[in-house]
Amino acid sequence: MKKVFLIIAVISAMICFSKQNVSAQKSSYRVAKTIQLEGDGGWDYLSVDEINHRLFVSHSTVVNVVDLIKGEQIAVIPGTEGVHGIAVANDLNRAFISCGRDSSVLVVGLGDFKLIAKIAVTGKNPDAILYDSFSKKVFTFNGRTNNSTVIDASTLKVIGTIPLSGKPEFAQTDGQGKIFVNIEDKSSLTLINSNSLQVEKSWSIAPGEEPSGLALDRINHRLFSVCSNKMMIVSDALSGKIITSVPIGNGCDGVAFDPGTKCIFASNGEGTMTVIQQINADKYEVKENFTTQPGARTITADPTTHHIFLSVGEYLPGTDRRRGVKPNSFKVIEIEPAK
Repeated sequence: MKKVFLIIAVISAMICFSKQNVSAQKSSYRVAKTIQLEGDGGWDYLSVDEINHRLFVSHSTVVNVVDLIKGEQIAVIPGTEGVHGIAVANDLNRAFISCGRDSSVLVVGLGDFKLIAKIAVTGKNPDAILYDSFSKKVFTFNGRTNNSTVIDASTLKVIGTIPLSGKPEFAQTDGQGKIFVNIEDKSSLTLINSNSLQVEKSWSIAPGEEPSGLALDRINHRLFSVCSNKMMIVSDALSGKIITSVPIGNGCDGVAFDPGTKCIFASNGEGTMTVIQQINADKYEVKENFTTQPGARTITADPTTHHIFLSVGEYLPGTDRRRGVKPNSFKVIEIEPAK
C-alpha cells in the first residue's frame, strides 16, 4: 500500500510540476500597440504597403489608412460600399479596393489616396482581390457568381472573366504567373494561369473544410489554407499533394506567412492567434495560441518588421452572429515578437 501511495505522490508531483512549467512559459509575441480608427460597422481584410509603411484597413463603407511609423490614422478613403479587400501595386503607385455591395473596384493613388477610377466587375460581390505584378493584372474573386474578373492594372480595363467551380475566397500569387485561390464550398484549391487566364488545375484539400484565408511560401512552394473545421491544410503548390494538417482555433478567416521567421499566423475569430513554426517544408508545429480579441478573424503581416496586424471592434450584446458593433470601438491590434 505504501508503494501505491508513493507512486500516486510522484505522479501528483509530476502533474503539478508540469502545470507550473506550462504557466511559466512566456509568449514569443506581445501586443506592441493598439491603433484606434474612425467609423463604425464591420470589417474584412487588411493589407500592408511595406514600401511606404502604410496599412490599409477595410471598414464598412470606407478604408482607413494607417501610418505604421507614427502608429496613427492618416487618411480615410470613402465610397467603398461593402468593402472587402485592398490590393497594393507599388510599381504602379496604385491600390485596388473591392467593393462588394455595388460590385465595383475603386482605384486610388498610393500617395494622396485620391480616386483614380471606379471599375464595374463582371460578377457580383467581389470579395478577395489580388494584384499580380508578374502579369500586371488585378483579379477580383466574386463570391456570388463563382468567377473572377481580370483587370489590366495599367489601362484599368476589364480584360477577362474566369469561371470557377464554386465560391472563391482568398487568393495568392507565386510571382511567376500562377494564381491560387481557395474554393470555399468545394473545399478545394484552384490554380489559374495569369497569362492565359485559364484554370489549370484544382485539387481537394480534405480533410480541411470550407477554406477561407490562404498564404503561400514561395521558396518551398507550400500553400496554407485555413479551414472552418479548425485546421490549417498545407499543400504542395506544384503537385497539389496534401502535405499535412495543423490544428488552429475556431472562426478563422485569415492567415499570414512571414518568410523571415518561418512562422504562419492564423487569426481565429474566437479571440486567439495560432502561431505555427515551419520546421522544414513538410513539418509544422504549433508554438502557441496567442490571445487577441473575439472577432479578430483577419490578419496581415509586414515581412520587413515581422509585425502582425489584426483589425477588430467590440460587438454589442446579443446572440446573433451578425450582431452590431459598438460605436467608436474599431481598432488595429499590432503584435510584435517579444524581445
